[in-house]
Amino acid sequence: MSHSTYNLQWNEAQSQIKELLEYETTPEGQKPETDRVSAFQTVAVLYIKYIQVFRKLEECFYQIVHPQKRIVLRHVLDGTMGRLLELKNEMVNLEFSEYHFFDDVLSDMKLTPADIEIPVPRYFTQDNEKDIKDRMKLMAETLAKYRLDETTDKKEEIKMSLEEAIKIIQVHERARQGCLRAKFMREIRAQEEREKMLSLQGASTMDPDVASTYIQKVWKGYSQRNKTSKLREEELIFIGMQPNSDTPSKHKDSPLNKVARREEERVLIQSQHEREYQDALVNIKEKIREAEGPDIKENMQDQIRQWFIETRDATGKFPDYPSDDEGGSAAIFKTKEEGGEEGGNGEGGKKKGKKGKKKKGEKKKKGKKKGGKKGEAPAGDDEEGFRMAPSCFMPGMDEATQTYEEIWKYRDENENFQQKYDAELIKELKRGEVESEIRVQVDDLMRQELKNLKAAIERDKGKKGKKGKKSGKKKVYFYFLFI
Repeated sequence: MSHSTYNLQWNEAQSQIKELLEYETTPEGQKPETDRVSAFQTVAVLYIKYIQVFRKLEECFYQIVHPQKRIVLRHVLDGTMGRLLELKNEMVNLEFSEYHFFDDVLSDMKLTPADIEIPVPRYFTQDNEKDIKDRMKLMAETLAKYRLDETTDKKEEIKMSLEEAIKIIQVHERARQGCLRAKFMREIRAQEEREKMLSLQGASTMDPDVASTYIQKVWKGYSQRNKTSKLREEELIFIGMQPNSDTPSKHKDSPLNKVARREEERVLIQSQHEREYQDALVNIKEKIREAEGPDIKENMQDQIRQWFIETRDATGKFPDYPSDDEGGSAAIFKTKEEGGEEGGNGEGGKKKGKKGKKKKGEKKKKGKKKGGKKGEAPAGDDEEGFRMAPSCFMPGMDEATQTYEEIWKYRDENENFQQKYDAELIKELKRGEVESEIRVQVDDLMRQELKNLKAAIERDKGKKGKKGKKSGKKKVYFYFLFI
C-alpha cells in the first residue's frame, strides 16, 4: 500500500484515541458504577476499542517509513499497550478470572473474535534482531559442542578378540534363523486351522452378478469422489479463492505475494531512512553551530551585559551571577519574563484587591453553610461503586496526540514523496540544544567579566569624589565598550 494509505489509517487511529481519552476524562466516564455486570461491560467496550486502535497503530508503525513520524507513533503505541494492560487488570479485578467472554459486546459492536486478536508487535523482533541472532548463534554453537562430545564418546572402539567376535555373530545369526523358522511354522498352523474351519462350515458361494455389482458400486463411488473434488478445486481457482498449482509463475505474482514483497521493501526503506535521519541529526547540529552560533553567543552576551547595567542602575551595585545549579543565565531571563508578567498585571491587581477580599469572605460563608458540622463530607463524595484506577499512560498518550495534531495532522508533504526526514523539524530541535551548549560557555565568560568589572569598580571607589559619582555610569559603559 502507499504512504497516504498508512497516513490515513494513522489519522483514523488518532481520532479514535482522542475520543477515548475525552470519554475517560469526562465526568460521565468517571461516574461510579454500582452494578458489577454493567461495569464489566463498560470496561470491555473500552478494551475492545483500544485493541482496534492498537492493531491499526501497529500496522502503521510497521509500514510507515518516515523516521520522525515513527517516533511519535512509537510513543502512542507504547501508551496504548500500557492502557490495554490497565484495562485487562480492571477486568480481572471485576470478574476474578483471567479469561473473559465478550460474546455480547462483540455482537453489539458487530465484530468477530478475529477482530480482537492481539498480535505481537513486529518491532519487538525488528529492534532486537541483532541480539536474537547472537543468541541463536550461541545456542547453536553450544549444542554443536555437546553433540560432538556425545558422538566422540559413542564412537570409541570396543576391543575384543577374533574368537569373541565370531561367537557373537554366530549367536545373533542363530537367533535370527530361529525367529524366521518360528514365524514360518506359525503361519502354517494358522493356514491349517482356516482350512479346517472352512471344511466344517462349507464354502460360501456368491452369484457372479452380485459380486460384480459390489465391485462396480465401490469403483463408481471412488471415481465420483475424485471428480467432485477436482470440480470443487477448479471452481475455487476460477473465483480466485485458491491459487492455481499448475502455473507456479502466476502463483509468484499473486496479490498476496506482491503485498508480502512490498512490505519487505518498506522495512528496508525504513532502516535506510533511519540511518539518514541519525546522520542528519549530527550534520544539521554542526551547521547550526557554525552558522548561527556566533550570533547566538553575541546576543546572549549583550543581554547579560544589559542586565548588569539595569541591575546596577536600580540597586547601586552589580548583581551576583546565578550558579550552574540555579540555571545560570537562563534563570536571569526566566525571572525577567516573570517580572514582566507580574508588572503587566500589577494595576489590575490593585483594583481587584478590595473585591478579592469581599469574595474571600463570601466564600468562607458559603463554605460554612455547605460543610455544616466538622467531619461531615460533602454530598457526592460518598458515592459507592466501581471506578477505574487513574491511568499512568493516558498523559503520555494525550501528549503524543497533541504532538500529532500540531505537527503532522495538517502538514503539507507533497514535496516529500519519498517520506524522508524533515530538516526544518530537526533545526527546531537542535537549535535549542546548541543554545544550551553555548549558554554554558557564555556563562563562564560572563562570570569572569563580572568579576573583573567588580574588581575595577572597587579600585575606583577610593578615588571617587563628587565628580566621580557623577561620572560613575559613564565609566561602566566605557568599560563595556572595551570588553
